[in-house]
Amino acid sequence: MTDFSSGTNANTVSADLHVHSNYSDGFHSMEGVVVLAKNNGLTEISFTDHDCKINHVQAKYLSEKYEITIIPGIEISAYDFERNRKVHILGYGYDEKARNISSLCDVVSKRRHDYSLRQIKQIQDAGYELNMDEVLSYAKYSETIYKQHIMRALTDAHFASEAYQTLYQTLFKGNGVASGDISYVSAVEAVESIVADGGIAVLAHPGQLDSFEIVPLLAQHGLKGIERNHFDHTVKDMKRVDELARKYDLIMTGGSDFHGLYGKPIGIGEVRSPQSLCHIL
Repeated sequence: MTDFSSGTNANTVSADLHVHSNYSDGFHSMEGVVVLAKNNGLTEISFTDHDCKINHVQAKYLSEKYEITIIPGIEISAYDFERNRKVHILGYGYDEKARNISSLCDVVSKRRHDYSLRQIKQIQDAGYELNMDEVLSYAKYSETIYKQHIMRALTDAHFASEAYQTLYQTLFKGNGVASGDISYVSAVEAVESIVADGGIAVLAHPGQLDSFEIVPLLAQHGLKGIERNHFDHTVKDMKRVDELARKYDLIMTGGSDFHGLYGKPIGIGEVRSPQSLCHIL
């Protein structure tokens, strides 16, 4: 297992273990995120970009430059086929090659990119002015087009604004001109790939996706943690996480799920993890 540690004392660790960069659907570069994290007093962060393993070289450089611990992370977009709902699986501290994670996530990323290209065509056919070159420029670092990149090319409105949300719903939800979704990998496969690459698999924001019921199954396949602290979690959600953590001997994590301008108006470190990972990995 790998982490880029600044040598911070465990008693002074302040961790945000769920942040996104422009390697997936986050607005800021990795360095931009690290600067914000440092300014907000964090000593440990994890880049959990969607279906994209961390850039180890850049993470090591930024960890040394800003004296902050960076835990290699990922958020795999998966599915619970028994209950027909999305499940997100966080992976931490996996080895650098991460062959199993890469094999799984390459499939998801290709499906997402191809589907986004289809959605762009549908939006253009519906009469919206959408410049393909502009979309691709926003997806330069991710190399996968996300809805956030499409939306940025359509509007200057902020994610949290009524105008943005109305347009988003009109395009991508319900009977929208570009509604629908890709086929995801199974949550069990996601957990097993992380474990096979020497990492710790953690169930992401189960309160947000109502994915509590899959915990017993995932625990049988190597799940080692569950995300407790998240802006979408109610007190009831956190109590349920506490109960599951005790029952299945799971570590508890947390973070801001920071996306910058592409996400809810929450600052990096505004939600923090109840514990550090750098001394567990």
